[in-house]
Amino acid sequence: MNEPLHSVPLERAYRLLNPGPTVLVSAAHGGMRNVMAAAWAMPLDFEPPKVAVVLDKATWTRELVEASGHFVLSVPTRAQIDLVQALGTTSGKTFQEQEGRDKFTAFGIEALEGRANAGPLVDGCVAWLECRLLREPANEQRYDLFLGEVLAAHADPRVFSEGRWHFDGHDELRTLHHVAGGHFLIIGDAQDARPLAPGELGGG
Repeated sequence: MNEPLHSVPLERAYRLLNPGPTVLVSAAHGGMRNVMAAAWAMPLDFEPPKVAVVLDKATWTRELVEASGHFVLSVPTRAQIDLVQALGTTSGKTFQEQEGRDKFTAFGIEALEGRANAGPLVDGCVAWLECRLLREPANEQRYDLFLGEVLAAHADPRVFSEGRWHFDGHDELRTLHHVAGGHFLIIGDAQDARPLAPGELGGG
């Protein structure tokens, strides 16, 4: 990437996921690594910052998360839309077993190192959250729901700084929002709400 990783204060880490972007979940254990796309991820708490993400039982990433106790959420961009779809519809275990390589190698993804050593960060994204798994076996087994504490957060300062997203002039860095079947929406422009006086809009 052209810009270095810039740290985001942990108390503002939730803002990286607040718009509801599709994320890439990555993990590594025992010399193996994998990355997958996930549409169901969200911030969960402020201090310490926590996140939730759904990882299906069939995914290899889930096995690596459970084994390592860590994972990374990377927030991809409009420029990566085809890669995101590919990562969400291919099996890392199949690549490993049949070709002896992982999805990072197969798709030419550069893995960045973070500060918390939680797993590989996906290059080209605009935000990264390094997380420690908070074990909740009942939720994991029944709902495929995994919780994590954010240990470190980073963002591309071209589009996130001072606790805010700002995409003007960087359309290819806008975040993705998966609907279904490879159809995505792209985040739009920012607009601030103005204070309303009581009764200004009418009604009771």
